[in-house]
Amino acid sequence: MMTRLNTLFDQFLNVAASARKLGINLIRIAILIIFVWIGGLKFWNYEAEGIVPFVANSPFMSFFYTNAAPEYKDYKLKEGEKDEVKQEWHRGNNTYGFSKGLGILIMSIGILVFLGMFFPKVGLIGALLAIVMTLGTLSFLVTTPEVWVPDLGSGEHGFPLLSGAGRLVIKDTAILAGAIVVLSESAQRILKK
Repeated sequence: MMTRLNTLFDQFLNVAASARKLGINLIRIAILIIFVWIGGLKFWNYEAEGIVPFVANSPFMSFFYTNAAPEYKDYKLKEGEKDEVKQEWHRGNNTYGFSKGLGILIMSIGILVFLGMFFPKVGLIGALLAIVMTLGTLSFLVTTPEVWVPDLGSGEHGFPLLSGAGRLVIKDTAILAGAIVVLSESAQRILKK
């Protein structure tokens, strides 16, 4: 019985060891899906309005907007809310224009990472860009007050209590890890040629 279990375990290990290439390609596909989907959402007003706190508070991106933080707090909209006065402020702030440009960039990075399956140099560039982008996103944990639960009287607020916005940002640690794996694999394939 023990010999049979050892044989099955050895077979499992062989299958698992041979799944490396599949796993890396699945990381590429996952990054493609996430980046094309999230990038595509940047063309919708609710998504553009939703990223305003991140961009407005970022020392690396705030210059894309006309109005400085924290003015945006008076013009926040709930997802799906219609308020022409607030949306006019967003038009004047370049909220929608910046979001569309960011969407194109994000989708392009996802496509480059995916194409690395076939073209390692393209994949290397895509992975580098994905790393830079996710590091930028993770910087929001430091620059954006809305990523932490606010002090509204419950006694539960601030670090390490992530708000919905913070939980959205922290997931980029997994994308960063995947992009590093893809970067390494692309570099190995380039070196072998």
